[in-house]
Amino acid sequence: MQLPRSWFVPALVLVAAGGLAVGYSLGQERKVNTRLYELRTYTTLEGRLPALHKRFAEHTLKLFEKHGMKNEMYFVPTDPARKDNTLIYIVSHDNQEAADKSWKAFQADPEWAKARDASEKDGKIVAKVERVFMTMAEYSPGSR
Repeated sequence: MQLPRSWFVPALVLVAAGGLAVGYSLGQERKVNTRLYELRTYTTLEGRLPALHKRFAEHTLKLFEKHGMKNEMYFVPTDPARKDNTLIYIVSHDNQEAADKSWKAFQADPEWAKARDASEKDGKIVAKVERVFMTMAEYSPGSR
């Protein structure tokens, strides 16, 4: 069945308008960053921060990546009370399940055990570890 030509223009306008409405709607949707971020703070024993930095630089970052963690940022505080004994960093994961799986695999990795043991030949390094899991706030510049 062939439609009369008089239907063609109104039908085209409706399809185009619908397409614009859908396009506009889709264009307005935001792709929200759903990664799970993990903020970790390591407090070292006196004089052991250089050994921790060495271990991270030479082994830990690579092992994190190997086990599915994304290295985001690493920080050293500047305030006098923490600058010589604290490392703060952020890694990210696809979700909590991925985080749990990554940490379990990392801790069981013989390469990690070897690096940890070698770095602690002069004594234990870390006195305390704190961790916080986070998601980005909707208004965060990196959330889109």
